[in-house]
Amino acid sequence: MTYCLAIKTRFGLVFAADSRTTAGVDQVSSYSKVHTFSFPGDRFFTLLSSGNLATTQAVLKRMRADISLPGAPSLCNMHDIDAAADYVGMLSTEIQRNQALNDATNTNFEASFIIGGQIRGGNPGIFLIYPQGNHIHESAEYPFLQIGETKYGKPILDRVIRSDTPLELAARCALVSLNSTIRSNLTVGPPLELLLYKTNSFGDSKRLVMSEHDPFYGTLSQAWSEGLKQALNNLPAFEWEDSPQPVQAVQQTSPREQY
Repeated sequence: MTYCLAIKTRFGLVFAADSRTTAGVDQVSSYSKVHTFSFPGDRFFTLLSSGNLATTQAVLKRMRADISLPGAPSLCNMHDIDAAADYVGMLSTEIQRNQALNDATNTNFEASFIIGGQIRGGNPGIFLIYPQGNHIHESAEYPFLQIGETKYGKPILDRVIRSDTPLELAARCALVSLNSTIRSNLTVGPPLELLLYKTNSFGDSKRLVMSEHDPFYGTLSQAWSEGLKQALNNLPAFEWEDSPQPVQAVQQTSPREQY
């Protein structure tokens, strides 16, 4: 399993993902799930991938190859983000179909993607592309999209993310969303990738890759845990309580518990 999310605010876009890939209990690997396509001054795209690794790698390979083919549909000639999402969906379904024709073991070749970015003359956008090739975009009320193990990291996004959320605050919220997912699901894990794209920068982005022992992420994780305990301690008491017992800090005993 994996967890990827994209956030859209009026200030720009945030993309975040873990990098864990599993094919059984004893087959755990790390692969980047954040892929950028930059055409400075004209357009910028980021693709997040989840699902069958063979499918996602084949889609990426085809996307990069199409850019160098004169006249071929590619990210360098799509007229808007919606068309780019259609293009990725078409590639994904075609590759899944071809792989299934050569498979005799009923392998699940499904993959999901999030594509986001901006083309000069248009606004930034993000789209979630389903394994069937169809897609949806973010909503005004909830301007974020998720793929993979989505349920653990969604509550913080629901409560915090709005269209006017500052970009760096949205990025910290994305890390907290990943943090919550990692704490609850062993199939999601570091290194973590974070990318911030500022509206109308067309390629000027900030990208961070955080390992299991990254100091900034460790500090953020600890601050979030302490903040949750403090918030719980500040909740109103029941009528029958004389003195509510405060939540105490728990001593962390393993590197994973930092997350």
